[in-house]
Amino acid sequence: MKIAFFDTHKFERPIFETTNEAFHHELVFFDHRLCKETAVLAKKFPCVCAFVNDKLDRDSLTLLSNGGVKLIALRSAGFNHVDLKAAKELGLVVVRVPEYSPYAVAEHAVALILTLDRKIHRSYMRVRELNFSLDGLVGMDLHGKTVGVIGVGKIGAVFAKIMTGFGCQVLLHDIKPDLELANRLGARYTELDELLQQSDIISLHVPLNEQTHYLINNDSLTKMKKGVLLINTGRGGLVNTRDLIESLKTGHLGGAGLDVYEEEEQIFFRDYSNTVLQDDLLARLLTFPNVIITSHQAFLTTEALSNIAKTTLSNISDFEQGNPLKNQVSFS
Repeated sequence: MKIAFFDTHKFERPIFETTNEAFHHELVFFDHRLCKETAVLAKKFPCVCAFVNDKLDRDSLTLLSNGGVKLIALRSAGFNHVDLKAAKELGLVVVRVPEYSPYAVAEHAVALILTLDRKIHRSYMRVRELNFSLDGLVGMDLHGKTVGVIGVGKIGAVFAKIMTGFGCQVLLHDIKPDLELANRLGARYTELDELLQQSDIISLHVPLNEQTHYLINNDSLTKMKKGVLLINTGRGGLVNTRDLIESLKTGHLGGAGLDVYEEEEQIFFRDYSNTVLQDDLLARLLTFPNVIITSHQAFLTTEALSNIAKTTLSNISDFEQGNPLKNQVSFS
């Protein structure tokens, strides 16, 4: 099948090309993000492959459908950037990669915690300037601390297991509690308010939807312990950035490790080092010494990229051959 890949990057093209040797699709790569202005590039392609920051709204999907597209293959787990209702009305099939490497994302969350706690980022910059002072670099033992995990799917479960390895007390919150997992880890499920109030570290691993949008806001931040570390490797829209900044300014929030940002669509995955950053909220976040921001790279391991490529191309082959689509996303 001829596939139009949008928003492609140097790190992923070789892996897709190598993986495709077993599938024999025709891959055409575009640097442009998919939106209504670029959808015309996919004319006469039966399939488009989209990334997390492509904009698959009704206008884009209509143009794709009119151009002959039948299948939207997401090379991501999240699908909140797709208007599923419009896709259904247009007869477009949407498939995704529900999982690629829970270890990649969970381990990145841990890396953010350790960097924030032990001030690794500040120490690194000091030493490069031959400043070997230890003032201002005091951290805390993770052993014995309480870690709250909001969202206990595969990533959240792996993260919880890692934190028990540090000797942490782990609190879990999910709409579908897995009591067997909790027993195995020695963790405990709690109501959200209890988790917010008791945790020294809180990590977000829930999908973005109407129920979880701005899950972290002024109200939830106020309920947290003073000095708590907040980690978000889920979706940017889980956190109200303005409220986050206010909590950081007052000193109530001890620090934030963010791999995602609610307005990242026009910023992440691009080089703006020679320009002036136009996003005032992101610019403000970058001024805090107790904030770490990475550009949505938690998934970025060799293993994860290989799994993404294999699952994406398998999804497309199943569609082409009329096989059941186990990874189809449906509007409900």
